[in-house]
Amino acid sequence: MISTANYEARRYGLHSGMPLRTALRKCPGAVFLPVDREAYEHASRDVMEVLRAITDALEVWGWDEAFVETNDQPEVVARAIQSAVSNKTGLSCSVGIGDNKLQAKIASGFAKPAGIYRLTAREWPEVMGGRRTEELWGIGRKSARKLSELGIDKVSELAAADEERLSLSFGPRTGPWLVALGRGVDHSRVSSVPRRARSRSLELTFDEDVEDPHVISAEVTRMTSRLAEHSMSSDRPVSSVTVKIRFAPFVTRTRIRRLPEPSIEVEAILEAAIVALGRFELDRPVRLVGVKVDFG
Repeated sequence: MISTANYEARRYGLHSGMPLRTALRKCPGAVFLPVDREAYEHASRDVMEVLRAITDALEVWGWDEAFVETNDQPEVVARAIQSAVSNKTGLSCSVGIGDNKLQAKIASGFAKPAGIYRLTAREWPEVMGGRRTEELWGIGRKSARKLSELGIDKVSELAAADEERLSLSFGPRTGPWLVALGRGVDHSRVSSVPRRARSRSLELTFDEDVEDPHVISAEVTRMTSRLAEHSMSSDRPVSSVTVKIRFAPFVTRTRIRRLPEPSIEVEAILEAAIVALGRFELDRPVRLVGVKVDFG
């Protein structure tokens, strides 16, 4: 699978998550590079050091993303960040500016590549109102489909939606939160406290479609064992295990097994994975298997 694609490749329709075989058909002249995790982590550390030198209010969201809070002129700070990152690492970066994290996150997408874009409450209705709900940070395809079934397809429609009605479909907390997203409202603060992942996962895409259930079971066991070892070494009990199967050509299904109580015991976590796998009918070729553990 493709981890990411540069802008030249994206013009041919290549994107992250696409099978390599499909990508090669779309762009026979594409150059595929192996993943270099060590290089990415080194570059990420350098970039975050630059940001920490500029502000104490830094919230890191991964290798290539972070939130910075500033009360100064934001465009001036943005240009200073781009210059400092370029001087130290030779890398470019896109900067989104907003009244809150939601607006800044979406603005960073408009800023690509290597630009600066400002999206505040004043610009929100004009810029976002006519866009699809799934373009909002936090709304995926599944939620967007569910909203569409309620007659809500655009951000402006979500902003005007009745909170009680959405609460009946999405729950008492998620319903009002979705309406807030539609209005560009986000009350979460930029926090410098390191984020702890609430889950951890592993996936494997087979070179060829696999029909042997024993091969699939062996891979699920191997990945679950690795995740269970991480749980034990980090003293983070696992509350549930999710097994993902992608059948050929591209149908993905998941099955979840909750543990009777959170545990770091390898045997208990493996047993949950085996039960989850047993809920599949492996009657079709399989292209990908994955295992996720939730901590709790």
